[in-house]
Amino acid sequence: MQSWPGSAYPLGATYDGSGTNFALFSEAAEKVELCLFDEDGTETRIELAEVDAYVWHAYLPQVQPGQRYGYRVHGAYDPEKGWRANPNKLLLDPYAKATSGEIDWDQSLFSYTFGDPDSQNDQDSAGHMTYGVVINPFFDWSGDRKLRIPYNESVIYEAHVKGLTELHPAVPEEQRGTYAGVAHPAVIAHLNKLGVTAIELMPVHQFVNDSVLIDKGLNNYWGYNTIGFFAPHNSYSATGDRGQQVQEFKGMVKALHAAGIEVILDVVYNHTAEGNHLGPTLSFRGIDNAAYYRLVEDDLRYYMDYTGTGNTLNVRHPHSLQLIMDSLRYWVTEMHVDGFRFDLASALAREFYDVDRLSTFFELVQQDPVVSQVKLIAEPWDVGPGGYQVGNFPPQWTEWNGKYRDTVRDFWRGEPSTLGEFANRFTGSADLYEHSGRRPVASINFVTAHDGFTLRDLVSYNEKHNDANGEDNNDGESHNRSWNSGAEGPTDDAKVLGLRARQQRNFIATLLLSQGVPMLLHGDELGRTQQGNNNTYAQDSELTWIHWDSEDQPLIEFTAAVARLRKEHPTFRRSRFFDGRPVKRGKGEPLPDIVWLDSDASEMQPEDWDSSLSRSVGVFLNGQGIRARDLRGNPLSDVHFLIYFNAHDEEQEFTLPSAEYSDCWDVVIDTAGEAADSQVFTASAPMTVEARSMVVLRVHQEPETEPDHSVAASLTAQADSSGQIAPPIPFVA
Repeated sequence: MQSWPGSAYPLGATYDGSGTNFALFSEAAEKVELCLFDEDGTETRIELAEVDAYVWHAYLPQVQPGQRYGYRVHGAYDPEKGWRANPNKLLLDPYAKATSGEIDWDQSLFSYTFGDPDSQNDQDSAGHMTYGVVINPFFDWSGDRKLRIPYNESVIYEAHVKGLTELHPAVPEEQRGTYAGVAHPAVIAHLNKLGVTAIELMPVHQFVNDSVLIDKGLNNYWGYNTIGFFAPHNSYSATGDRGQQVQEFKGMVKALHAAGIEVILDVVYNHTAEGNHLGPTLSFRGIDNAAYYRLVEDDLRYYMDYTGTGNTLNVRHPHSLQLIMDSLRYWVTEMHVDGFRFDLASALAREFYDVDRLSTFFELVQQDPVVSQVKLIAEPWDVGPGGYQVGNFPPQWTEWNGKYRDTVRDFWRGEPSTLGEFANRFTGSADLYEHSGRRPVASINFVTAHDGFTLRDLVSYNEKHNDANGEDNNDGESHNRSWNSGAEGPTDDAKVLGLRARQQRNFIATLLLSQGVPMLLHGDELGRTQQGNNNTYAQDSELTWIHWDSEDQPLIEFTAAVARLRKEHPTFRRSRFFDGRPVKRGKGEPLPDIVWLDSDASEMQPEDWDSSLSRSVGVFLNGQGIRARDLRGNPLSDVHFLIYFNAHDEEQEFTLPSAEYSDCWDVVIDTAGEAADSQVFTASAPMTVEARSMVVLRVHQEPETEPDHSVAASLTAQADSSGQIAPPIPFVA
């Protein structure tokens, strides 16, 4: 086959409309062969004779999109010195833009013989490997644009491509479980109804299905086992795996953008699917083991493991860093995604041993003109010592706020001594972020995520029930901060079912009205259950897929209504922290931007927060105290709100504040349904807040016409999250 010298940049296989340039980095290689595969599996090898700065390259004018390929790297094999080259192992290009097929875990994929880790296995792995695919990079993006939705206007929806769409009745069968399914108008309509501004997709980089799971009849469902950082996972494609998955993914992004929804990817740059020293040789290990992986310094045969998966990517090496940054830029510039959530992000900061917020990786992100301009969300922990770093990431980053999750769960299940911290979390966690000059939007607030109970299970189970995972229920988190509301799992007790439905509304209303950025877990708004399994990483089945035919319509309507309230009122999505300072008003004495109220309408005192028995509180949010401006420079203002939280198991009597706050109030949310759509409440009037509920009041405004109670009406006499018929209870007026 004709071969020209080509170029050392860009890395990977790059089709230019005429032919394809191939470039592979390997400092450890003595010789590199490019391997092309025909439809019948016939292999053609081309030696890459050109080498510049350890990049081996060639240009092949005959190679067109759809061509399958891999590499064979010749060099030293001495694991005790960190060298693991073996030309008998076909290797996936780390920069492959698409992949075809899956690995089958044959013995030939390993560089040693099973049962003898010190041996060298020279079986050829071609035919058992995933292949790289040359793609057509051209796509009609006309009409697409970056949405650039501000953080404080964002509502994130964490979703799984397959779990979201596999059982959706409106999605054609051939599109279910795929990128095309996510882009289906029925799915997008549901997201729009909820007020979702960004969908955060669980891993879509090409990942490997673990052999230990396959042996158990299970699958790697979550996908946190990446092998291709540039390639959309091929099994999520409805149209094929010879590059069609790239076009389909781009089409999904374009459709979501047209609907006003950004796309955020959950990315796993902390480790790869090759595992520890006993793992297979699939790509990085055989190309340049010491460059790509963090090895144990005094025993180079083994890998540092800050991730619990067997290895950690070597962010101290320039080519590993280049791989990460090139991948991030590619997904932004070529695939048009809007941001990233970094799995176990603390591992990326371990330049040496400790987590370093000023590590090279963060410096590169900071100065990169492309990556620095998209949404950057850290999962601020890993499994290594000192890995829990909530509140410690650089200023341009946002973080999954695990402390928000834990505190809100504890508060609503009635744990003692949580009131003070609950107030901190509800107002944006200034104690975590303000010291570094960050804003409330640094906190990505969530109550549930893929890892753990669903919202319905959070209020239905005290204990995890993970027997389906085949690990004797020893896997998954044991301390879930959950409460089963009086019965473990399924029950016919109407009182328990009603309490569970109320608790779900409490969590959703708290989440959507807290300062910061709310993140919903897919299906929580529908009452999705995993039957108490809090670690469904291996459950690619109806246990994890959304059952759209049994959705909780009242809960959907409630979620949508609260999301609309958040969108319509900047009081709930401030760009700055509350400071408690007075705000000028047209008449009377100024009121602070926030006032925490005891049950008798007096201001909360320091000793009130410390009481272990305090489980209820009120808060006044001053609509004139937003201290922000719109795009034209005009001060933003809003009406005042009062919110009462009662996590007691008995109703609580509150006294509304005096007329200096407002003469009259309307109830706009009551998660117990007792006061919504009720009469106007006057200043200093008594108000009963039911057990385990919250009430939101807005300054009374005389309607120009009869009030629209369509939301309340839609919540009457329908099936609630228990599947039972609910009484006519309006939760939102």
